[in-house]
Amino acid sequence: MRILRTAVIAVMALGLVAPVFAGGGAEQGAAAAAAPGAREYARVNLLGAGASFPAPLITAWADEYRDLTRGAVTINYQSIGSGGGVRQFMEQTIMFGATEAALNDANAELARTNTGGLAYNMPITLGDVVLTYNLPGVTQQLVFNPDTIAGAFLGEITRWNDPKIAELNPGVNLPNLPIQIAHRSDGSGTTNIFTNYLTKVNGTWADTIGFGSSVNWPVGTGGNGNEGVAGIVTSTPGALGYNSLVYAVLNDIAYGKVVNQSGNTIDPSLEATSLAAAVQIPEDGRIMLTNSDAAQGYPIAGFAWALVYENLDRNQAIETRDQAVELTRFLYWVITEGQSINESLSFARLPADAQAVAEQMVGTLKWQGEPVGEQVIADINANGW
Repeated sequence: MRILRTAVIAVMALGLVAPVFAGGGAEQGAAAAAAPGAREYARVNLLGAGASFPAPLITAWADEYRDLTRGAVTINYQSIGSGGGVRQFMEQTIMFGATEAALNDANAELARTNTGGLAYNMPITLGDVVLTYNLPGVTQQLVFNPDTIAGAFLGEITRWNDPKIAELNPGVNLPNLPIQIAHRSDGSGTTNIFTNYLTKVNGTWADTIGFGSSVNWPVGTGGNGNEGVAGIVTSTPGALGYNSLVYAVLNDIAYGKVVNQSGNTIDPSLEATSLAAAVQIPEDGRIMLTNSDAAQGYPIAGFAWALVYENLDRNQAIETRDQAVELTRFLYWVITEGQSINESLSFARLPADAQAVAEQMVGTLKWQGEPVGEQVIADINANGW
């Protein structure tokens, strides 16, 4: 299995956002298509956009899937944030979106009106939001709890040596530095998960700020994308921000443990995120996992979803049946075979219940009433990839 792990790490470590594009030469694809007994794939370019959090994973999926299809199917994914992905999906300028903030009721109803069917929030992976910080001279991993997280982001706790932080971190020589909050400036699924957590654990936050992809932050400096927040944190002594775990890991940024609802101090990990997701998934896929009551579950976690219309022909970005079929085939691969890539890039696999919901969604996809989802799944189950 060849994965663009080196390229992904290089891009993320530099804090860059670039279009995720995987392509193959015409000669390579034509030669491969002629191989005896090989499955024939239509030559298409699948257009997507949205959340920056799963961009490294989508990069790897795109590369692996291009190889699987011998260069016939390429995926062009723009990492523009969940808000931009939802907007372009609703405007039908992309074939699929990606977001950590599921479609709200208004958008879901508008999609039904415009397309005569559902707009799916299809689970594709899980991620955790971690507290990233820059404290010169502090080498120990810090511990945070709901009071200190909410207090800092509300502007009520203003210095790193505040007694509330010190009590959670005995023996750590906390500097007398002001806390410099870094937050997202764009519409962000990472923000949606983080502020949903704050709304659940802090009454003041719930009453005055609330949650969403974009909120009116009481304090701090905004950065565009996960990489924007990471850039502020790494360049600002005393900074405190929030990022997806993969961004913190790939950019070598310090991040903290969090005390969960059960009173346990949880180090963010794939296992702790999966434990938080061990819940019943509704048929529409929309569920928040924050403040999980799982004893060892990480409390600031959530799904990333692919956005796709049930009636593919009603999406103006999809012009041909070939595009619809290959998009359906790609999505089915992502939620099945593609999951084997996740953990190598610090993304959690889908739990069984979430995978079953996603497979059910793929199975209902249609092109001009034709059940292409059922056909694709039946064909792959019978003949493989």
